[in-house]
Amino acid sequence: MATARKRTLLKVIILGDSGYVNKKFSNAYKATIGADFLTKEVQVDDRLITMQIWDTAGQERFQSLGVAFYRGADCCVLVYDVNTTKTFENLDNWRDEFLIQASPSDPDNFPFVVLGNKIDLEGGNNRVVSEKKAKAWCAQKGGIPYFETSAKEDYNVDQAFKCIAHNALKNEEAEDIYLPDVIDVNATATTKKASGCC
Repeated sequence: MATARKRTLLKVIILGDSGYVNKKFSNAYKATIGADFLTKEVQVDDRLITMQIWDTAGQERFQSLGVAFYRGADCCVLVYDVNTTKTFENLDNWRDEFLIQASPSDPDNFPFVVLGNKIDLEGGNNRVVSEKKAKAWCAQKGGIPYFETSAKEDYNVDQAFKCIAHNALKNEEAEDIYLPDVIDVNATATTKKASGCC
């Protein structure tokens, strides 16, 4: 018995300091438009979730896009390099900038996820930001989910994106987008004609 699959489209923004997010995640996921817009599908319960992943990390050209770029995001992923203190210290700035630009209706409950990336580098010997410190920051911000990842080694990336999709879905119930497998173009045209539209 065939049933219609429910598809949901989510907009996910990735923010963080330059030099690692875009290159690493572009290797992990097929770029569909340039290297900055990626898509990933995940299954959450009975739903097929398509995530549009906008990876803007460290790219100054995105700063001019401002409000229009951030608006409509369903989740924001903050990424830092566990081997570079400054990238961790800048998480506050990235989070604040997102909330200002996106101006979500409920900023206190907007879904963020934090990824501590590059845990594979030098076998972890160069690490300067501890998992404990990162988790404490996430707890202080209201219990943001935290994952340690290696995009290069594809470690914990799928688990992180399932969490991202799950958290984004919590806020989309009022804005659920249903994409049917088949669209009857003729029915749409007939309806418009019948209602007096050009």
